[in-house]
Amino acid sequence: MGNGRYNGEVVVVTGAGRGIGRGEALEFARQGARVVVNDYGVSVDGAEPSSDAANAVVAEITALGGEAIANADDVSDWQGAHRLIHSAIDTWGRLDVLVNNAGILTFAPIAEMTLTSFRRVLDVNAVGCWLGMKAVIEPMKRAGGGSIVNISSIEGFTGADGLSAYTASKFAIRGMTKVAARELAGFGIRVNSVHPGGVLTRMVVDSEGARSAEEAQAFLKAMPLGRFAEPAEISRLVAYLASDDSSYSTGSEFVADGGLLSGPGY
Repeated sequence: MGNGRYNGEVVVVTGAGRGIGRGEALEFARQGARVVVNDYGVSVDGAEPSSDAANAVVAEITALGGEAIANADDVSDWQGAHRLIHSAIDTWGRLDVLVNNAGILTFAPIAEMTLTSFRRVLDVNAVGCWLGMKAVIEPMKRAGGGSIVNISSIEGFTGADGLSAYTASKFAIRGMTKVAARELAGFGIRVNSVHPGGVLTRMVVDSEGARSAEEAQAFLKAMPLGRFAEPAEISRLVAYLASDDSSYSTGSEFVADGGLLSGPGY
């Protein structure tokens, strides 16, 4: 490995046990980075935290000849976020990139959604992103800089029925990215957001109240490219933004949605 943009840089990817996060961890490893694979391991049915998913991704990276460690800390908790970041420093003595990817999704109309569910989505998606950025500031300042990529969504630009909590969290990520970019630029830390749309992952399929097959087909019809994205198509964009190849980009929004936000299609 090591034939890509990275030469042993250390990358933390949250929520990397499956879906886009798994793709990001693998892509960074393929491109020569060392990766902390974080996955809290709480399934949609509320199972106890487990590092099984993270360990599986680490095994994939190791099989490819890369270096990675697993981490099962909860990013929505300050102590968890702090332990996660320091697991990279304790292992490799440095931290270069943070990808705030961890997220959960619950489909429910506002009238039917519980306050507990609403707060949990914001805790993981928005508060977890904020805590991750907060935890890396001092290590990145000491290192002379770094790169943060926050994974938002097309729901960071527009609303969708049944996604009040998810949309609120993704708008929050979009806004926090801009604030962090302004606050941290003087320390050599760049912060950008990525806004995927139309990525068919287990989080979407398995989420409570998930869309029907008919609704998925209607979604596809509204998309100019007419297909769902592969996680790797998002991962390659993230790896680029985290690297020095995007050295003049900070506080920016990068949309990868198959053209869905380009217009109404009539």
